[in-house]
Amino acid sequence: MNALVATSRNFKQAAKLLGLDSKLEKSLLIPFREIKVECTIPKDDGTLASFVGFRVQHDNARGPMKGGIRYHHEVDPDEVNALAQLMTWKTAVANIPYGGAKGGIGCSPGELSRSELERLTRVFTQKIHDLIGIHTDVPAPDMGTNPQTMAWILDEYSKFHGYSPAVVTGKPVDLGGSLGREAATGRGVLFATEALLAEYGKSIKDQRFVIQGFGNVGSWAAQLISAAGGKVIAVSDVTGAIKNNEGLDIEKLLKHSVENLGIRGFSGGESIDPSSLLTEDCDVLIPAALGGVINRENANDIMAKFIIEAANHPTDPEADEILSKKGVVILPDIYANSGGVTVSYFEWVQNIQGFMWDEEKVNAELKTYMTRGFKDMKEMCRAHNCDLRMGAFTLGVNRVARATVLRGWEA
Repeated sequence: MNALVATSRNFKQAAKLLGLDSKLEKSLLIPFREIKVECTIPKDDGTLASFVGFRVQHDNARGPMKGGIRYHHEVDPDEVNALAQLMTWKTAVANIPYGGAKGGIGCSPGELSRSELERLTRVFTQKIHDLIGIHTDVPAPDMGTNPQTMAWILDEYSKFHGYSPAVVTGKPVDLGGSLGREAATGRGVLFATEALLAEYGKSIKDQRFVIQGFGNVGSWAAQLISAAGGKVIAVSDVTGAIKNNEGLDIEKLLKHSVENLGIRGFSGGESIDPSSLLTEDCDVLIPAALGGVINRENANDIMAKFIIEAANHPTDPEADEILSKKGVVILPDIYANSGGVTVSYFEWVQNIQGFMWDEEKVNAELKTYMTRGFKDMKEMCRAHNCDLRMGAFTLGVNRVARATVLRGWEA
């Protein structure tokens, strides 16, 4: 099941639990705007290359639309649409004044030079600059993009609209980026995990963790969990998978990963088949890579008691049902990985105010938002007698529906 179908299915279940009017339900599902643009650039060798860029602006009932821009060869309208919709519910669950958007360019960034990436980013910005903005749609980094990409967008956008640091988040700190933003999604995963485990009388230091993905989110989650006393026993990335039942030395693993462009060959653990990582014996499994990795083929073999969805849409609905019957508790992506967009909101606020926060304040505010979000989600679970995923979706959908009606929507 692709991401759009799965996301729409979860939305419709939430709408049914909430008893939404069918016309309002349809209105909430349809994107506000879908943008598709051609981006043609000269390559370094003088030839021309054309790429297709997308931006889906899903909903703005609760504030400016917000969402990442990804550079990936598999970017397509369905995926961007699903992720834009997820951002609408995610920002509502986090209770920050945003709607949802998502964008991307169908390209392989690893095959483009830095100058080619800059030209591509600037052309894309030229094509959409009048459709994004500080109070309209605020992009951020995603897969294949980074703070440098945001710096190029900021610079190009400012040529048309004057210096506008709040038009993107996830920028370099020197251009108004927020302290703590790099670690924000991983730190949010830590706070979310702490909140969930506390419900069961457990703490981080009592648990064994397996983390799939050692990019920004996975590596920060591993560092912070390890620092809190958790035992990270297995990790994987695109180069391979490493396991040590006594616990991996995450600081050494991180150093090795940076120096060797991946975790393969790390001497502090045994190499294992990456496809077996998800089914390793552990207490907490954290998928922090691509979507759809937990499916009906492997769900029965998963041994974790808790799954923290640090990635977007890592669990297919069929796997959800299998795991639920097994008693596995899943903390859904639209809450668990909302730390990044929450600190992006803090960055936007700082840019608008022209007053920057220190990192301690950023992290303290993030913990407040994540803790409150968990409490709000649990209240919806109790009100509708549902699991955490539906608790999160009913929370997010209800907030967006209420804002839509209050602004004057009529059936």
